[in-house]
Amino acid sequence: MVRIALAPLAAMSLLVLAAVTPARADDVDVALVLVTDVSRSVDDSEFKLEKDGYTSAFTSQRVLQAIQGGPSGKIAVSYLEFASSFEVRTVLDWTVIRDKASAQAFVEKLAAAPRSFWGRTAISAGVDQAVQLLAESGMNATRHVIDVCGDGTNNAGREVSDARDDAVKAGITINGLAIINDHPVSWTFAHVQPPGGLANYYRAYVTGGPGSFVLEVHDFSSFGEAMTRKLVDEIATQPAKPKFAAGP
Repeated sequence: MVRIALAPLAAMSLLVLAAVTPARADDVDVALVLVTDVSRSVDDSEFKLEKDGYTSAFTSQRVLQAIQGGPSGKIAVSYLEFASSFEVRTVLDWTVIRDKASAQAFVEKLAAAPRSFWGRTAISAGVDQAVQLLAESGMNATRHVIDVCGDGTNNAGREVSDARDDAVKAGITINGLAIINDHPVSWTFAHVQPPGGLANYYRAYVTGGPGSFVLEVHDFSSFGEAMTRKLVDEIATQPAKPKFAAGP
């Protein structure tokens, strides 16, 4: 009698335990935050080319093969836009991409999202929010990567090198895609073409961590191909020994 009476109680206990036990986090090869510059030096046509570039990159066969070739066969991606230090918005929260259908769903949401801001350029604020997103993702990721795309230097908020160093200390790699404006208007010249060039500025102040790199493109129409190359490198590259950031 006692054993019969306890059986329903044990079953109920298991149901309660299942209800309060959190679901197991996703295992992904890379947790990637796309940090995109939407400051006033990026006009509407360039912003559209950025969006088109993301669409072509994430749906390209090369990127999908890189994703499916990893141990887990999937990655997690979130997308945020930044301008000034108080203008940072997570446009798309974490999305797991494992195949063409999930990639297509991600880029459709990305393409439909309106532009967030028009202010100055606080790369540091974008990096800081990306670090927070990675910390709160709940993903079991082999690698954590922040992907910064922009056409100018940090001219608002805290020092971008401080944000970079904090991210690197947390085990995060920051890569960069420097979009070169070869025909800037006079008031933006120093911002988009700093001494030594924007790519070198990114290398010195923005990027860092294991296996970090910078790609350079000279017009927004080349953004899609550069992003495809960048994603393949970020997804397919195995963890490397730490490469700590250094000043110029």
